[in-house]
Amino acid sequence: MPHTTKRPSDSYSPLYFLASLGAGGLAVTFFMYLMFWVPHPGKPVPTFEDISAAFQTGSMGMQTAIIIAVLGIAAMVILNVKSLIWNLSAFSAFKKTENYQKLVKSNAESTIMAMPLALAMTVNALFIVGLVFVPGLWSIIEVLFPLALIAFGLIAVLAFRILAAFLGRILSQGGIFDVTANNSFAQMLPAFALSMIAVGFSAPAAMSLNTTTVGISLILSTFIGTAAIVYALIAIFTAFNSMLHHGTAKEAGPTLMVVVPIMTVLGIMFLRQNHGLHATFDVHGSSAETMVFLARLLSIQVVFILLGMLVLRRQGYFTDFVFGSKTSPGSYALVCPGVALSVMLHFFVNKGLVGAGIIDKFGPAFWSVTAIALMSQAAMIALVLRLNRQHFGKPAAGSAVPAE
Repeated sequence: MPHTTKRPSDSYSPLYFLASLGAGGLAVTFFMYLMFWVPHPGKPVPTFEDISAAFQTGSMGMQTAIIIAVLGIAAMVILNVKSLIWNLSAFSAFKKTENYQKLVKSNAESTIMAMPLALAMTVNALFIVGLVFVPGLWSIIEVLFPLALIAFGLIAVLAFRILAAFLGRILSQGGIFDVTANNSFAQMLPAFALSMIAVGFSAPAAMSLNTTTVGISLILSTFIGTAAIVYALIAIFTAFNSMLHHGTAKEAGPTLMVVVPIMTVLGIMFLRQNHGLHATFDVHGSSAETMVFLARLLSIQVVFILLGMLVLRRQGYFTDFVFGSKTSPGSYALVCPGVALSVMLHFFVNKGLVGAGIIDKFGPAFWSVTAIALMSQAAMIALVLRLNRQHFGKPAAGSAVPAE
């Protein structure tokens, strides 16, 4: 019998790759517990052995945090991979439809960049799984770094091919890019994807002891990261012009805060590069400089969160698309800034404030700021579960609204 109703996700959009991205980002928020609370002497990141030792010798609070982190990582990575596989299958089928042909002739062609964005996040998430769950992984880590660089290289090739098709079409012919429909930060998605690939490329710079591996990591991450920054600046200025003339497209309102995850991802890339320069090439920077650098990134994030929330509230976005009957795949973009803010706050507290000696680790001030990161994380978990029910649960009366 034919279905009389459909789930919103049955009307496929490449923006559903953001569902996989959000789950992967939440896995990173749980990894922050282990990264900054579990001692890992001699290594830039905690491994299975460090986590096991901390669990056996730590306080009840430490043990509780480890249990929550490990279970959280496992659950979110499973959700991340499951959603990625579904998206790849659904996108393959979508490419054979008339709607796909319409997509690649519109501004929304750039939404296909959500695919390499999600792929890069999954590679990062699987690396976390290896560190947390695989005993002895660190003993073969130098073998894995070249493989990771190859994986991110393949994703970068995919991303540039998608971007080349989009830019080649709109820049080689006049009048086919709808400037009036560019009244959001939707065109920032390619910059976000490139940033995620760049942070993946930068991982060996922070962790490898091989000079060649570190050097390649630094060069590749710098190239992709610079490309992301250039693209982001162009997209922001062109979008602001359109928004000032036509207002912000309601269904694409969440994209106003896409600057937030870009800042976090590029911030981590710069921190990884600085660590590699320090450990391998004897280039030194002070803890105070790191604190100010993170404070600047956090300031930019707060500005864009305030801007985004102002517009979303004025437009009634949450009433319609989160708590109401309307659905839009672009709603998953709301998860990214909350996740990114949580991760950035962990870095700001631990690498910034604690590192510079401004506050004591695990003191009252430490937990006061960390509590904001934990609340942001909890809110994003609730949002992901809510959106998953809306878009992938039982068929509802509301219909999906495509995000340009």
